[in-house]
Amino acid sequence: MASALKESVPRDKWWKLKWFSDQDTPEERRLITKIDMLLVPYSVLGYWVKYIDQSNLNNAYVAGLKEDLGFYGNELVQLQTLFTLGSVIGQIPFLFIMTYIPIQYLVPITDIFWGIFTLLQYRVHSYGELAAYRFLVGFFEAAFFPAMHYVFGSWYRGHEIARRGGIFYTGLAAGTLTAGLIQAGASTSLDGVRGMEGWRWMYIICALITIPVGILGFFVIPGTVDQPNKMCVTTKDLQVARDRLEKHGHVLHGKMKFGHIKRTLLGFRFWLVVATDVLFWNAGIHKNTGSYLLWIKSLGRYSAAKVNELGTISPALGIAYTLVACFASDMFLGPAWAITVCSVLNAVGLVFLTIWTVPEGGLWFGFATMYWSNALSSVFHGWVNTLLKDSPEERSFTLVLINLLSQSSTAWTPLLTFPTVDSPRYSKGFAFCLGCAILLVVFTWIMHYYLRRDRLHDATTANEETGSFQGVNPLSPGQRWDEKQTNHYKKKGSSPGNGNVSGQDDRVVQV
Repeated sequence: MASALKESVPRDKWWKLKWFSDQDTPEERRLITKIDMLLVPYSVLGYWVKYIDQSNLNNAYVAGLKEDLGFYGNELVQLQTLFTLGSVIGQIPFLFIMTYIPIQYLVPITDIFWGIFTLLQYRVHSYGELAAYRFLVGFFEAAFFPAMHYVFGSWYRGHEIARRGGIFYTGLAAGTLTAGLIQAGASTSLDGVRGMEGWRWMYIICALITIPVGILGFFVIPGTVDQPNKMCVTTKDLQVARDRLEKHGHVLHGKMKFGHIKRTLLGFRFWLVVATDVLFWNAGIHKNTGSYLLWIKSLGRYSAAKVNELGTISPALGIAYTLVACFASDMFLGPAWAITVCSVLNAVGLVFLTIWTVPEGGLWFGFATMYWSNALSSVFHGWVNTLLKDSPEERSFTLVLINLLSQSSTAWTPLLTFPTVDSPRYSKGFAFCLGCAILLVVFTWIMHYYLRRDRLHDATTANEETGSFQGVNPLSPGQRWDEKQTNHYKKKGSSPGNGNVSGQDDRVVQV
């Protein structure tokens, strides 16, 4: 029955921004604050350096790498594809080892390795060298995103994830922004120092940021409740965490077995989530292909440093977009509406980019909205975390596999829709992203209503088996009963079906 229901956590009015639930005890609040201080800042730092090292290729490309290495064809999109391919292949072993190797060891070790291969890019002199290093950076970055979401789902209840995940996800835009600023500074101040171009210095600087962040992870990643990091989590912390999570239907133990794979893959729910995630990834590939930087460079009126500085405008806005989307989802919109709003705003900008023959201000606007495509990520993955809270092994497998399948689609779609020789116009690419953004809205609501029906059916079955009514409201999923309904039963001195108003089992369908 726990799998069908979740705790009733009323949504506050949108202007009442509460970090804790009214139901949290003082001990629970102390624990949440401690995990917040350990996990959230580190997740931002880790994602920040991940996207510094992922996006710095685009910054180097417009700052002289293209000319220095003689790239005049589709080398840029091919290198981006090799990074994605490395990331996809790297996720395959993590499907199985994430529930075996403690996250506080897995993530830092892979962080350090991707920092080393980021550093080695400063010495490249050929396409083959750079291709090998980009593949290896992608391979070792592969574990970070699903692993951190797995940790979030291990400590937080469903309604607590999106806002923390939103702060975590600001690291993406911040990393892209920082890579631009590092390259701008390197082009201005370090170009020619010790006989090296500015873009080579950028890779050295990026590695000097990445490796210490990886080392820090050994000390501050709290692990999971099942495999905790005893350097920063006490026995009392674990007991409080277990009590609050088990009370609300979370299962804390489970190892990935091959039988779990069969069960997951045969479920319609899994493939519906995959289809939605594929559309999410592809609705935003225009921001990863360097289209914005290549367009600014094509204007022909800015230096390499200025191109990279202007390229930070869009990711800077993306930080605000992400926070707005995730807090709105937690506080009053819910996941389906938050994803819809983000997708529509992304689609509006893509209309300008698809038409292209608009005033220059229209193109600036179109590129300024592209990070709405990323703002919904933590909302979506928090939703998945909550849906699978009753199965740690299925949750780890699903989080990695949906990421793997979705990201693997972006290994080949940019080759077809964003060939470098089509820059900066990318007529096929922007139209493709627009179509994906529209379909994402459609699939989000299909998923919303399917999961609502599925959970309601499970809850009804559980109630029939126990002969009790658990406060499930099919008309208002994810929320308490209407206050009038509750007051009606309070006046009678009872609650529907169980003869009391204690609220101890007042839970609702999560969709």
